[in-house]
Amino acid sequence: MSYTILRIPVGVLAERRPGVTAWAEHVWRVLEVLEQVPDVPPWTLLRDVEGRALFFAGAAEVALHPTDTDNLKHNIEAESPSIWVILRATETQPGMVLHQATVDAGEVEAMSCSGGDHMDSLPMPPWLLAVVTDYVARHHRERGFWKRRRDGGGDWRQKRDMEEEG
Repeated sequence: MSYTILRIPVGVLAERRPGVTAWAEHVWRVLEVLEQVPDVPPWTLLRDVEGRALFFAGAAEVALHPTDTDNLKHNIEAESPSIWVILRATETQPGMVLHQATVDAGEVEAMSCSGGDHMDSLPMPPWLLAVVTDYVARHHRERGFWKRRRDGGGDWRQKRDMEEEG
């Protein structure tokens, strides 16, 4: 089996709105993931009406790895398959950078631990769902569950530490 990583370029539209509390000057929301990446620089202001600013946040790559097809399969089989877009706060204007776009829920779980990022989940667009579904059909292999057998002696690091103490 060949190890084929598929990289899918996507464009991202994000909105900045005025905050509604004293603790947040602005609120960010990812609005859409585009199939065609526009030929404009990241964070180009597309519209600003009554304090609601729409930006082309930039281009990202959705990477599909053959070893992650189990996560992809669960996503596309869900009631509402999703794509997640992660924005990261920055000191430069307009205050965010596009960090990542993914359809792998495992990646999202790992990224959610950082706490400082803004993460939005959107319904996966039909064109992207078709690509991910085809990729999973070509690369997914069921993997059996293998339970490790314990030898009763604990972890090798514990053995080493006990030998050093004794």
